[in-house]
This record gives sequence, structure tokens and C-alpha cells, in this order.
Amino acid sequence: MTTTYTWAIANLERESADGYVFTAHYVVAAISDELDAEGNPYSASAYGSIGLERPSKKLIPFDTLTAEIVTGWVKDKLGADKVAAVEAALTAQIEERINPTKLSGLPWNS
Repeated sequence: MTTTYTWAIANLERESADGYVFTAHYVVAAISDELDAEGNPYSASAYGSIGLERPSKKLIPFDTLTAEIVTGWVKDKLGADKVAAVEAALTAQIEERINPTKLSGLPWNS
């Protein structure tokens, strides 16, 4: 199974005076190359927020920030181990959907 991960920025919180971004809200989507019975890829997602420190260098003007810049901040702040852990957890969710280890239901409603 191959899984593709997409990191996106859902929202930013900033200071109104100078545009300093102090919190980034992000979403990580995982899509598998395996298809379900309807022909749709298996997927999972996670949402998170992370606080950002004020940079010691000059601020990048808020209007010139890009998703790539802020995603880089988020991943840098999380660190490689946490980024890998988030992606591994999403893969585990997809694998559980493909090959469930737990089921629910009633035997008389089958």
C-alpha cells in the first residue's frame, strides 16, 4: 500500500499590529492507493494547532506568506519525529479500515 500525505494550513492566528503569526492550525490528509468496494481510495485525516514563537529576524509580511512557508514552520516546529508519527498514525487508521481488527453490530440484525 502506498499512502500520499498532504499537509495544509486551515487557519492562522496573528497579532493585528504587525501580522505576527502566533498559531497555525493545520490538516494532514492521507490517501491510500487501495480502493474500497465502491472504488474510492481509503483516506484519513488529522487536525492540529501549534504555537509559533516570534522570530528574532524581521517578520515576513502577513500578506506575502504562502501555504508552503507556513507548512514549513509547522513541520519544523513539530520536528521530523512528530511529523513521521502523525503520518504513521494516519496510515494505521487506513490499514484498520482495510483490515479491521474490531467490529461492531448485533448478530440478529445481520
